[in-house]
Order: sequence, then structure tokens, then C-alpha cells
Amino acid sequence: MLRKLPGDYTRDIVSTVPDSLVFRPTVVNTPAIFTIAAIVFRAVVGLVRMVWRHPLACLVLVVPFTLWAVYGWRVALVAVVATVSALAGWRLAEPVSFSAWVGLRLRAWWRWMWIYRRHWQPVMVVSGLGKHISGREYLPRLLKVTCTPTADVVAVRMLSGQSAADWQDRADNLAHGFAGHECRIASAKPGRVTLVFPRRDMLASPIPALPISGDVQVSAVPVGLRDDGSPYRLKLHGTHVLVAGATGAGKGSWLWSAIRGLLPAQRAGLVEIWALDPKLMELSYGRALFGDRYAADPGACADLLEAAVKVMQERAGRFAGVQRNHVATVDDPFILIVVDEVAFLTAYQTDRKCRERIVAALATLTTQGRAVGVGVLAALQDPRKEILSIRNLFPDKIALRLDEPSQVDLVLGDGARDRGALADQISTNPTTGAGVGYVRLETSPEPVRVRAAYVSDADIRAMVAEYAGAGEAA
Repeated sequence: MLRKLPGDYTRDIVSTVPDSLVFRPTVVNTPAIFTIAAIVFRAVVGLVRMVWRHPLACLVLVVPFTLWAVYGWRVALVAVVATVSALAGWRLAEPVSFSAWVGLRLRAWWRWMWIYRRHWQPVMVVSGLGKHISGREYLPRLLKVTCTPTADVVAVRMLSGQSAADWQDRADNLAHGFAGHECRIASAKPGRVTLVFPRRDMLASPIPALPISGDVQVSAVPVGLRDDGSPYRLKLHGTHVLVAGATGAGKGSWLWSAIRGLLPAQRAGLVEIWALDPKLMELSYGRALFGDRYAADPGACADLLEAAVKVMQERAGRFAGVQRNHVATVDDPFILIVVDEVAFLTAYQTDRKCRERIVAALATLTTQGRAVGVGVLAALQDPRKEILSIRNLFPDKIALRLDEPSQVDLVLGDGARDRGALADQISTNPTTGAGVGYVRLETSPEPVRVRAAYVSDADIRAMVAEYAGAGEAA
């Protein structure tokens, strides 16, 4: 009986739709010997792969049972107790080497077996990274799990046709699926991705000001720590750096850490630090470090920038046809121009002529300065294009805490947030979030999470007491 209209039944109407055609696939009976051979082959390959990737864990499991079977349980027990005692003594005496050679390897095997291998199939299917085609399931291959002191690094072979962007879009799914706080995606080579699952945050606590090195450092200076706990050196010579972050995000930590690292080179006469401080609240505290190369009034800032342009042009004329790259010397020191709130001098400057002078000078310096040893380190709060039109002239960028997700890509470039630069999620608590940022260098699209050391007022006073006047003396 077919329904013509709601509530109206019609009778004796024959449907013109034919019966559905059912295609039954041809079934070929596979001899049992081939099935058994395939199972054995897969088992052997899996065993060899596990021994190759986790030899230490396999020894821990196999050796005691082998001793038990060959020599009895007493010998096996003595061997186990002796081994455990030796490992415990090693861990107490040399925890760093024990962790590198034993602890992290065992942890990697355990997490490969219990966390990733066990949950791989359901997580891939639910997140949409696994595919079903013609009744067959295709999954990305779990290649290797490596543990660092702070994170799990998982190497994966993608399915044919997948891209790193497909995995970046599902970073949250992967983090929750494998019980991690966060998942960062990186593409090491075609067809493969690396998943990084942090286990603990090495940047959760403030970092005290780093000790001033006795070595003269010009090209890159230590400013803080990476999220794996290793030192991070910020390149200053041969580039320009833009630091963007909301109020209280810790921009001052980056500026002062960079200045602190250059002080020995300034004393040696290889570096000059020029400071522009329109807010009169940050760099003025260490004004004596800059001598007469300090400006706060907009007009004075414009004059100082134009003076830097003249130095740059004079060097370019001397270097033309002689050298292509700058080498810091006493005669031609590296000049770092530090600007504390660049938007105050550009977008928020009411004097149109002064604003035009400043923008023109900054544009000239950021396009031509790094080849002749003039660099710009600028900080700003609002990264919008209309606030700083020359934003893209800074090769290296640092995104501290930002207010909106869209601002991350404005600062670091398109796709940076998808690659793990979650600057909009940095904590507003100064203890845990101030100075934390994501660095994207000109040479690499992958953002690096770093926390700059906190340079306190007492540290700045000590710097002034020891290094004030070093630039003029040199």
C-alpha cells in the first residue's frame, strides 16, 4: 500500500522501481597453510621490529625467563636482584646518564605498548585519520616512540593522500585520545609526521635572570629556556625581531634578557645598544646603559632612528663591492635598536610628520639594516596590520600571550596556530604565563615554545652598576 498524500492511502498501484540488485563477491577458499604462514610472518616481523626498536626492554623481559628455564629459579632470582641493585645504585650516583641510557628507553617502550599501541586503532578511527575502503580498514602506521625528559615523541607514517594539515586539524582529538595535555604536529619528511605529547611543563615557573656570560656573544644570546628545559639563544645579529603580546605578557623579559646578554659585547666595543622608550616605563630604568643613545620623546626617537639610518647608509657605501655580510668589529660594531612600544611611535602618534619620519626610518632599517650590522628589536601590544604596517619586514617573530586566536597568525604567519603556536591560550597568571611565547624564525616555519628569564629591578640596578658607560668607554 502506497501513500499518495498525508492521510490518503492509494491501493493497487504498482511500483516501477525494480528490486535492488545484490552483488555477491566470489569467495575463494585460501589453503590453511597460506593463512598460517602469513600469521607467522607477521609475528616474526613484529618481534624483530620490537627487538630493534626496544632492545633494552626486550632484554629485561627475556633474560630472567631464559635463566629460569636453563638454570632454575634461584639463579634467575639472584641475577634479577643483582641487576636491580646495580641499576638502583647507578640511578642514585648518576641520575642523568641513567635516565638517558635506561630510564627513558624503558619509559618509551612502556608508553609505546600501554598508551599508544593499545589505543592506536580506536583513536585513529574516531578522529577520522583511519579510513574504511571496500570493507577494509586502513590505519596510519605507528613507527616509533621516543621519550625525552619532558615529552613523548611519536613518529607516524601517514596514509597515502594524507597531509600534515589533516593531522594538525585533529591535534585536540589526538591529545585527548592519548591522555595528553597537548599535541603538537611537525612534518619531518614527506609521508611522515611527528607527534609531540608534553608530559610536564618545564616553563610553568618563572626563570630567574640568567648569569651574564664572561664570553663576548654578538650573533645570539641566551634569553631563557625551551619547553624541553634546554637553553634558548635568541639570534639578534643579522636579523630583526618583533615581540608581540598583550599587556602583562612579559615583553620586558625578552627585551631585558637580550640587552643583558649583549652587555659583555658592548663593553668590548663590538655592540652598541640604542634604546627608544616612548612609554618611559621600561627601558628608562636602565637608561645609563645606553648613554646618549636613548630617546623617549617622539621627536627625539625620530632623530635617533634617522641617525641609525645614516650610519647604515654610510656602512652600505663602504661595504659595497667589498663584503656582503657584516662582522662586528670595534670600528663597525653591531647596532641593536630596541623599541619598547613601537605602535606608540607609529599608529598612535598624533604628529603626522613625526609619525611619517619614524615609519620611514623603521622601514628603511628593517629592509636594509641587517646586512650591514643594524638590527631592530621591537615590542608591541596590538599586532593588527593598521597598527604596524611594516610587521612583515621582521624576519623573526615572537608571539607572547595574545587576546584572540586570529592574532597568532597575524604575528607568526598563516598556519602557525595550527602548527601548535597556541599563544592565545597562554595563562594570564604572571607566575605561569609571563614571558612565555612562541618563536618563529625565518629559517623554520615550526614555532618553538620558549620562556624568557625574568630580569628584576635589582638585576637591572646591578647591570647598571657594572656596565653603565661601557658603550662610551669602548
